[in-house]
Amino acid sequence: MVWTWRYEREDGTEVVQAGGGEEFASQGDAESWIGEVWKQLLDDGVDRVVLVEDGRDIYPMSLHDAA
Repeated sequence: MVWTWRYEREDGTEVVQAGGGEEFASQGDAESWIGEVWKQLLDDGVDRVVLVEDGRDIYPMSLHDAA
């Protein structure tokens, strides 16, 4: 299984991040990573992220709620 994050604006359009495309071996690894970088993503114009497992959306999360 491969876990990734998709970055989006409030309106649902995808945000392409330079250096993005990180892949994680587990959900826990992905969630730990987002916990470390969410402020930078918010500063870069990302409003929400979607956790994706092997191409399947698992859950969305607003970065504004984390603030």
